[in-house]
Amino acid sequence: MKKPAAAESASASIDEKIKELGDWRGKTLAKVREIVHEADHEIVEEWKWAKPTSPGTPVWSHGGIVCTGETYKNVVKMTFAKGAALNDPSGLFNSSLEGNVRRAIDIHEGDKIDEAALKDLIRAAVALNLRGKNKPAPKPRRASSKAGRLPRGSGRGTPRRFREAGDGLEQVN
Repeated sequence: MKKPAAAESASASIDEKIKELGDWRGKTLAKVREIVHEADHEIVEEWKWAKPTSPGTPVWSHGGIVCTGETYKNVVKMTFAKGAALNDPSGLFNSSLEGNVRRAIDIHEGDKIDEAALKDLIRAAVALNLRGKNKPAPKPRRASSKAGRLPRGSGRGTPRRFREAGDGLEQVN
């Protein structure tokens, strides 16, 4: 099955980023990418947030953003969009720990990646995304007795009354 053009373009952008880095960061980003795809074969690669001051960021999604793969001078950072809601028994998260939503893993030159733990974390992030997609729709709220009323002074508060008159309606004061 052929990927959509946008996915091909994103994959090509990630390939180019890895090639452009050409050092340990490129190798680490390539390894992270490989682990992400091994953890979930349905993951989709995206290239987001490109602007004149930034070339963009690799993003892996399934049912929503799973994680990003950012590269900096001294670190490759995997940021999990909903990381704060994930169980991390292996203690992989080592950055952005104070946030209410995201969590990140900073990988420095020479660091060994715990592939099994990272795959578990990726699968948990996908499961969380998919669980959110299957939520039942909220029940409609009952209308209160004040529903539909306009506040005083809105200029539209007094209803007008009409009565049949001849071939139409006329306003009654």
